[in-house]
Amino acid sequence: MQRREFMKKTGLGMAAVAASAAVPAIAQSQAPAPAPAPESAAQSQGQGLPVIKWRIASSFPKSLDTIYGGAEVLAKRIAELTDGKFEIRVFAGGELVPPFGVLDAVQQNTVECCHTCGYYFHGKNKTFSIDTAIPFGLNARQMNGWYYFGEGLALTREFFAKYNVVNFPGGNTGTQMGGWFRKEVKSLEDLKGLKMRIPGFGAEVFSALGAVPQAIPGGEIYPALERGAIDAAEWVGPYDDEKLGFYKVAKFYYYPGWWETGPQISFYVNKEQWEKLPKVYQAAFEVAASEANLKMMAAYDAKNPLAIQRLVQNGSQLRRYPDDVLKAAYDAAQKIYADESAKNADFKKLYDSLRSFQQVSDIWMGLPEGALSNFMQAQLRAKK
Repeated sequence: MQRREFMKKTGLGMAAVAASAAVPAIAQSQAPAPAPAPESAAQSQGQGLPVIKWRIASSFPKSLDTIYGGAEVLAKRIAELTDGKFEIRVFAGGELVPPFGVLDAVQQNTVECCHTCGYYFHGKNKTFSIDTAIPFGLNARQMNGWYYFGEGLALTREFFAKYNVVNFPGGNTGTQMGGWFRKEVKSLEDLKGLKMRIPGFGAEVFSALGAVPQAIPGGEIYPALERGAIDAAEWVGPYDDEKLGFYKVAKFYYYPGWWETGPQISFYVNKEQWEKLPKVYQAAFEVAASEANLKMMAAYDAKNPLAIQRLVQNGSQLRRYPDDVLKAAYDAAQKIYADESAKNADFKKLYDSLRSFQQVSDIWMGLPEGALSNFMQAQLRAKK
């Protein structure tokens, strides 16, 4: 089987890649070599393909192995699928460019690609946030459904092309926790004047509720909390938050993270660099990005349950956001979306599609998934 045919047939199917990888060796041991196709024999073995070396700038520190590791999964799988001819070297946030400077670097072709969150670039155009998460938006499974089988990927590709970028889903954390607070939040009044690290539309909603949002990269959150420069901070969830040590300086751990219901991490590739890639390398990139997307969510699902237990054992106190906070936040978010839609055609186009998908999807997920989840939670907590 020719490598180029192999890549075309596998497409985005990671399972098919794994299952088919052994076929050529077996076939060669049992039958004569097939006649060469129109391409040369060297090309059929990948020998005619160029050696290409890229760099990927991450927005995340190496210490956050799961979210940073998404780029490593991508690079490793691409190297394996191309016999090492397409090499991507991963750089942590700040090593090549600042964590929030990666989009500019890709757009300007300073680096070929990056691994980041769209809402870090909320200030450029609020439409970027839809590529990651918006308050009371889609969960992780819904994001995948909208991107891969709805309009999500096509519409975001159309938007990102304006910035000389091709985007790929590259991970998800699942619904996040609602942040670390030095003091309890018992009502809306407790948010007045509260300084909180939070990006994107989440920051706009908290601002509407009277808080004072701060934009701070992940690696700088702990010292800001420790010295009292901020009163609260959100990051991801138990596994990553434990690594960053937030529980040592803020003991109240709130949930749910209503502003990050299914935050997607993405790969952004310079458009010209993408178009110059051989088709087989493009296929390898797509396969690897899909694997990174799947594995990140699976990793967090395995690691977070154990981490939340350790955090509670270390004195963290879990708190649910009061109903008045959740209701006020929801209402504020809807007004913000309406205002933005009225003046931003890019945002309106993507938001309307996302919201339409959510209206139908939420009804479905609330039936079998929601009902069974509620029942099982009751049984497991009762240790039945």
